[in-house]
Amino acid sequence: MFGKLKRFISVILLLTVAVCTAFSQTRKLQNNPYIDQRRLHYGFFFGMQVQDIKFRNNGFITEDGESWFADVDEYLPGFQVGVLAELYLHEHFSLRFLPSLFFGDRKVVFKEQNVTQERTYMDMKTCYVSVPVNLKFSAERVNNYRPYLVVGASPLVNLMIKKQRHVLIKPFDFQIEVGMGCDIYLKFFKLIPELKFNFGLLDIIEKTRNDLTDKSLMKFTQSIDRGVSRSISLTFYFE
Repeated sequence: MFGKLKRFISVILLLTVAVCTAFSQTRKLQNNPYIDQRRLHYGFFFGMQVQDIKFRNNGFITEDGESWFADVDEYLPGFQVGVLAELYLHEHFSLRFLPSLFFGDRKVVFKEQNVTQERTYMDMKTCYVSVPVNLKFSAERVNNYRPYLVVGASPLVNLMIKKQRHVLIKPFDFQIEVGMGCDIYLKFFKLIPELKFNFGLLDIIEKTRNDLTDKSLMKFTQSIDRGVSRSISLTFYFE
């Protein structure tokens, strides 16, 4: 499901960029022609985000013969807000700093495979504070449109950690980001729609469960070797 969602959003954004480019073929008066040449400029953004966790289950079997399998059962849209500081490096390159606040939710299902065929569910709500750093490569500007690509890294701190649950998420994460967008130069400001994919590099599942008073929940953590974060975001910047 997550893969289909990524492909659908990618197609929508690519079609948007293609339409913008098609409409910009006729020479037009440029809005804010020197806005990108400022050494440092600022803005703000908001957007939508869908979060995922890629679990690696190990087939652990309990003393009762149970074997549990973890997966994300439902994707719920979250939102993000933040500010933008962009440093001009070159005609086609700039460096972005994006202090951000992310709110999201992941519904995880644990499925018993051997004995009871039971299912149990857990909500993983998150509130991340992050300061991504992105390198932006912009194509040539055509009238009032300029498509671009970004790549970067994002350290994150989760402020919403809940203990005494099936699994415990670590407070720190680190992600690689890749994305694409299009600068749209309007009369008084610049609007920038952007699609971005984030890939976590760290195992965010806490294996040491000193927080548990109900030791029967330990079987869920023991059934997972690794869990890494994934997310897709559609963001609108205003400069």
